Amino acid sequence: MSTMKAMTYYGKDDIRFEERPKPVIIEPTDAIVRMVKTTICGTDLGIWKGKNPEIEATARQKTGKWDGRILGHEGIGIVEEVGSAVSNFKKGDQVLVSCVSRCGSCENCQKQLYSHCRQDGGWIMGYMIDGTQAEYVRTPFADNSLYHLPEGLNTDVAVFLSDALPTGHEIGVQYGNVKPGDSIAIVGAGPVGMGCLLTAQLYSPATIIVVDMDDNRLEMARQMGATHTINSATEDAVARILQITDGRGVDCAMEAVGIPATWDICQKVVKEGGNLANVGVHGTSVNFELEKLWIKNLTITTGLVNANTTGMLLKACQCSKLPMEKLATHHFKFDEIEKAYDVFKHASENKAMKVVIEF
Repeated sequence: MSTMKAMTYYGKDDIRFEERPKPVIIEPTDAIVRMVKTTICGTDLGIWKGKNPEIEATARQKTGKWDGRILGHEGIGIVEEVGSAVSNFKKGDQVLVSCVSRCGSCENCQKQLYSHCRQDGGWIMGYMIDGTQAEYVRTPFADNSLYHLPEGLNTDVAVFLSDALPTGHEIGVQYGNVKPGDSIAIVGAGPVGMGCLLTAQLYSPATIIVVDMDDNRLEMARQMGATHTINSATEDAVARILQITDGRGVDCAMEAVGIPATWDICQKVVKEGGNLANVGVHGTSVNFELEKLWIKNLTITTGLVNANTTGMLLKACQCSKLPMEKLATHHFKFDEIEKAYDVFKHASENKAMKVVIEF
């Protein structure tokens, strides 16, 4: 059996760069993609830290054994092989790998709720099945879950279209109902918060406030289009947002971290009739001040990216003047992926936003 290099998760604080069997076609709807570029997501760090023990539990339940899980759910590559039922792609095609796999025919897929595909799709790559931080990856439902890569698109930007940009756009901007002239606050200036910031500008909001505790990231937010930035470590973010908006609050607040403190800022700054879009992944309960919010006619949304706007964003990024490529702060070769993880794990000290890994 031929082998390849891959970054594999075995348990809490245990990931290994090692030889793994090269994937093969299992279902006729599969494709095998030779990876060209990938990246590391905050979700990968969470798995490494032990936040997702269900990965091992589910594997043991399904197969009776546990031999690790290749991480990663983002990237671009070249089609190596396709199953007999794949009609939209062929060997040699350059493709974007979506973070969400979808059958396209179940009840949820028919509603474009692809993240909850009922045929074992959704976010599975690097989670329930082996992922993209490897020389080769098996992509299920290839016709529905891969995208042809346009000529001339910056390949770093293409990698961000796997997850960070669609997540910010769909769960932050679209669910937050951002409209021309709106005031918005994005709390959290990590990769997904930056995805919110960049894609929100496709809708021409008038005021874009970004809140974070890292001055380097706030400077980057200004370069990417924020009209105001607030360091919540040194300023009262709620008071400052209310000051900027003449005491009214914002039309939309996007929570892009997933901790109680950032949720609390958001619920305190949305004006009447506004939207609170939760994008962050929460691991603990938050204080939901329903006794104050019930009267404000708010819309509060949550969600996991469906990747139903990836095709549209691919086209938008081809002609957009927004500095999407600035998200890529560090580049590594694949054999340096352990170093890349260390840099991304200590993002603040290394001034890292997204680390791009090239094969």
